[in-house]
Amino acid sequence: MSLHDAATGLLRRLDPEDAHRLAVAGLKLGLGPRASRDDDPSLAVNLAGLALPNCVGLAAGFDKNAEAYAGLLAAGFGFVECGTVTPLPQAGNPRPRLFRLSEDQAVINRMGFNNAGLEAFAGRLGRPRQGVVGANLGANKDSRDRIADYVTGLNRLWRLADYFTVNISSPNTPGLRALQGRAALDELLGRLNEARARLTAEDRRRPVFLKVAPDLDPDGPPAIVEACLAHGVDGVIVSNTTLARPATLGSPFREEAGGLSGAPLLEPSTRKLREFAEAAAGRLALIGAGGIASGDDAFAKLRAGASAVQLYSALVYGGPGLVVRIKRQLAQRLHAEGFASVAEAVWRP
Repeated sequence: MSLHDAATGLLRRLDPEDAHRLAVAGLKLGLGPRASRDDDPSLAVNLAGLALPNCVGLAAGFDKNAEAYAGLLAAGFGFVECGTVTPLPQAGNPRPRLFRLSEDQAVINRMGFNNAGLEAFAGRLGRPRQGVVGANLGANKDSRDRIADYVTGLNRLWRLADYFTVNISSPNTPGLRALQGRAALDELLGRLNEARARLTAEDRRRPVFLKVAPDLDPDGPPAIVEACLAHGVDGVIVSNTTLARPATLGSPFREEAGGLSGAPLLEPSTRKLREFAEAAAGRLALIGAGGIASGDDAFAKLRAGASAVQLYSALVYGGPGLVVRIKRQLAQRLHAEGFASVAEAVWRP
């Protein structure tokens, strides 16, 4: 057992949120694993103009305040998404709000976009770095104009982030998922595209992704794809956490309110990813998220239409060294299946 595996085991004995804070502090201090920068060439991918050394990224939620992205890149992630960040600081929902479902290799959270706000985030994101770092944008719970909050985030962070994710799919901010409806989505993406056009004229272009829920009805993916194409969005992240509670859950925490992530999300999120791939027909980049804990899980996302993947909840059980294992397993699977690259393996309708 490595030192980092032992540390992960000790952290799992603590309150989940306290353990998370300690993990972020350790990575911030450079105490995390150090992966080789020489990834298997088959894992490299161009994602909407982003040249990634490997296709395995960290999802938003772990590094909410852009504190530990350097340590996470050093651990081997091909890209790191920080946030969710809102214009104003907010405390989030009352504790306890984070639950390990160890029996199910899952997590339930109802954090509520707790973060230190845009200015603190911008101050940290502006530091020199090696690697691709994105910003996940959200809206304050009490905002009178939530769409304006997203535009504010885009404006403030444009020169600091390598890409942006518009998070309208968290289940823990009341009413937020209503922005996934076509009329609200057109207004949101239209206003963001206006701001983006002005910002791109002043500086280089950055990709913008939309993060969606796995609980959409069958009409959702085609409508969202068309809205994204109409407003210049580069891709879709499928998916955020789910409100569903599979009957197979065995943890005593299974009825806690909030979004479920981890192993139980793998199958439904991958199924929803395939629906988006069918609707997009190669016109949008897709990122697969939800339940990834192995190279085979990542490969399943590629075969459902994703060009890159993101994980988070599996780190609770596997620690930051997990990313190296996933990359090794994925490269082996690609070669075994006769694919020379991630791009070759991506399913197209």
